[in-house]
Amino acid sequence: HVDRSGEGPVLAILAMLAPKKALRVAPGGSAPPLPGAINMEQGIQAGTGKQASQPNWKAGWGDVTSRFAHSQKGTFSLCRMRGHFGCALTPITLALVTAARAEYSQANRQGTPPMNDAPIPMTALDEADRLHLIHPLHHPKDHANARVFTRGEGAILHTADGRQFIDGLSALWNVNIGHGRKELAAAASAQMEKLAYASAYAGFTNEPAIRLAERIVGKAYGNMAAAYFTTGGAESNESAFKFARYYWKRMGKPDKVKIISRSYGYHGVTMAAMSATSLPGYQKMFGPMVPNFHQVVPPYPYRWPGNGDAGIGAADAAEDAIKALGADNVAAIICEPVMGAGGVIVPPPTYFPRLREICDRHNVLLIADEVITGFGRTGKWFALGHWGIEPDLMSFAKGVTSGYLPLGGVLVSKTIHKAIEEAPMDEKFMHAATYSGHPVCCAVGLANMDIIENEGLVERAAEQGKRLQAGLETLRSLSCVGDVRGLGMLGAVELVEDKGSKKPALGLGAKVVGEAGKRGLIIRQRAGGDGPPPSGDSLCVAPPLMTPEATLDQIVQILGESIEAASR
Repeated sequence: HVDRSGEGPVLAILAMLAPKKALRVAPGGSAPPLPGAINMEQGIQAGTGKQASQPNWKAGWGDVTSRFAHSQKGTFSLCRMRGHFGCALTPITLALVTAARAEYSQANRQGTPPMNDAPIPMTALDEADRLHLIHPLHHPKDHANARVFTRGEGAILHTADGRQFIDGLSALWNVNIGHGRKELAAAASAQMEKLAYASAYAGFTNEPAIRLAERIVGKAYGNMAAAYFTTGGAESNESAFKFARYYWKRMGKPDKVKIISRSYGYHGVTMAAMSATSLPGYQKMFGPMVPNFHQVVPPYPYRWPGNGDAGIGAADAAEDAIKALGADNVAAIICEPVMGAGGVIVPPPTYFPRLREICDRHNVLLIADEVITGFGRTGKWFALGHWGIEPDLMSFAKGVTSGYLPLGGVLVSKTIHKAIEEAPMDEKFMHAATYSGHPVCCAVGLANMDIIENEGLVERAAEQGKRLQAGLETLRSLSCVGDVRGLGMLGAVELVEDKGSKKPALGLGAKVVGEAGKRGLIIRQRAGGDGPPPSGDSLCVAPPLMTPEATLDQIVQILGESIEAASR
């Protein structure tokens, strides 16, 4: 307990010195002992008043400051009050505490446990958050009980209040290799020391960007030639749309500008990407949408009307849209191989081969949005490989660095690359971004790919994905579970009010997410909607590719318990 006699700045420094224990301030030093308060007697040999021969680092800062209290009479005055120690501070103490902190820091450098585990002053941090930080998808009510993450290890996240959570969504579908990999921190540090940033505009380049582009092309589809780097998924899709329009202008077909996407598709929320996205909640307050974007029904087997093949039917719907809009007006169709944020909708095996044939016949480009599905998530480096087809353009992000630094990009086919390379000067590719080909981000991307390759995480995702999918299937017996679906380390459970009629359950998903959080599991819901077709809330999981088997089983167990608790 600290006697607060107008020494506010000193108290702030003392708070920084206190690892793992709360610094309790007692006005006038007269308050009774409080649980967790620092006892100033710690670090002094009991009953002697002498400094302990070896510092007791677990005791907090009392052992360090006590030597000054012992040697500088009148500076720290230790006195018994109601069975605990009080500490009256004078301004001179400020210098002594600063010296104590320096001594403590030196000890840390020599192998003593670090002191940065000190409790964060959450009241002040929460207030600063509320006043100065606007969050994605922001509303104050949604942020009222925010978790403050402080550390991650593998598939586990730690919060400032000491709790642990299974990261059932790889943060935002992106931490493929898991949290806490020091190799990526080392790669970033080494590159920063050598070359932190340089422009990658035409006429300039850097080795990490070159090596990463070459490596991704080598792991992707056989028709791919080159990569353009961005800082994230939405920017990648925006760039893909521009590549498509650029290509058709180079081919003498400037009217081919329209983009077709699918209901429940998610491609980001910048203006053009948002216009391709077909989840109304992201669009309501930002309209009107960019012209020339059009949606068709997705290959959604559980919700497909009638008994027909959802793959053939959805592909044919895309062809109907091309005909209605005019093939000479359509630049591209954009598709997620597995629709992620829209509810982990896995297409039937008939869909993509049919869609590729339709695009070829009508001279329309196929853009694969592999922002979520890339870099091993589905058990292949890139997910269209499951159906043996190749896109013309492929957007990527998330797993390229496992989220350790922002990076994304677009791969272009040999045909599109040739159009860029052979363009006359007055038709050159005038797309750009300051951070395209950022050397540090690309160096981290290379280190990330090293881990994915060396640890066989793509193959592991295929194998352990079977375990995850089998576990999720056991939840199908629950009364409110209508559908279970997934591929590799992606999965979802769709909720219904009635299994027979498939009547969508709306609002239940948010309750399940809350129950899962109470049990130490982070998942995400896709709220049900009108479609087409109408759907119920879907609970999405996408754990890191390295997640241990026991943790995968825990995810399923907690999810099942949470569904039961929320539906009572």
